[in-house]
Amino acid sequence: MGILVLGIGNLLLSDEAVGVRLVEALEQRFEIPPGVEVLDGGTAGLELMEAMANREHLIVADAVFTGQPPGSVAVLHDKEIPAMFSRKVSPHQLGLCDVLMALQLTGESPRQLTLVGVVPESLAPGIGLTPTVTQAMEPALEQILAALRLSGITLNAREQDHV
Repeated sequence: MGILVLGIGNLLLSDEAVGVRLVEALEQRFEIPPGVEVLDGGTAGLELMEAMANREHLIVADAVFTGQPPGSVAVLHDKEIPAMFSRKVSPHQLGLCDVLMALQLTGESPRQLTLVGVVPESLAPGIGLTPTVTQAMEPALEQILAALRLSGITLNAREQDHV
């Protein structure tokens, strides 16, 4: 069923929104070819099960705690991911772990799973990323593009409108 790039996060909790902001940037800056779907998953949990089922490659962008300094970018694959979510950043991560487990039980797990995570600096209520996490956007986006290349997909940059 193709590739899904899924951004997860809460736009009202500063750096918690990084996953959503990453998929927005991906859609704004690159042409998305057939066979690749980009989805803002927000704070949804089990509601995402159908969208995630039977994917060739599921790439998740999210805020994660890794023990590294804020703004660090972490890339995890397949079996490494459920262990990462034992340290939750926010309530939606419980949902993501539950969905992955449910997909395993129903035999609908993605064939390949990649998590591109950014360590948040602040989860305080507020709209907008901190400067530290804003600086991590470009390296995190590069990791998403690298994950897509692993599946044989190279995205072309959109033509920028010149004013």
